[in-house]
Amino acid sequence: MPNPQRAAMGLRAHSGWAALVVVAGPARSPSVIDRRRIELITPGIPKQPYHAAEKLELKEAQKLVERCAETASRLAQKALRAVQSDLRGQGYEVSGCGVLLGSGRSSSTLAATLASHALIHNAEGELFRNALQQASKRCGMPFLGVLDREVYERGAADLRVAIDKLKQHISEMGRTVGPPWTQDQKRAAVVAWLVLASSARL
Repeated sequence: MPNPQRAAMGLRAHSGWAALVVVAGPARSPSVIDRRRIELITPGIPKQPYHAAEKLELKEAQKLVERCAETASRLAQKALRAVQSDLRGQGYEVSGCGVLLGSGRSSSTLAATLASHALIHNAEGELFRNALQQASKRCGMPFLGVLDREVYERGAADLRVAIDKLKQHISEMGRTVGPPWTQDQKRAAVVAWLVLASSARL
């Protein structure tokens, strides 16, 4: 049986779901081989847990946030394992996982978070991004976190390509797979490409 081809995942989280893109091929010009939306909540679980917790007593709020975090982590792990399994059946081995990170500040306590609308938004993003990070590690994949707002600059530097050329290549990758190919998929593809290039250098 031939050696599996190297592939890499990239993820961009939202409230209750994440965009997932998998790239493979030469590190200088990879292609998209998979693209999915993965759900990180189940019916009955609020997709904005901190917004929901804001209306509760602190003890109940803590329970709700913990339940949401556990659910998101479990669903993320299940989804990533499914991708690994599907790709393995196609002759690919996922060499790592990249997640786009937020740049907002966080609070040390739940009470302080719930007292600030800005901190609530940041905490919700962190909850789902942390779930993806934990899932990556539990699935045995090296993890790379890249700030969302810096992903193209990081991509251009690490891949040694001009930003406009990088954006052009990412757009062309999308044309081969069709819609949806929004900022979610584009940025997930960049971070997946960074993971692929990094694994190729090992």
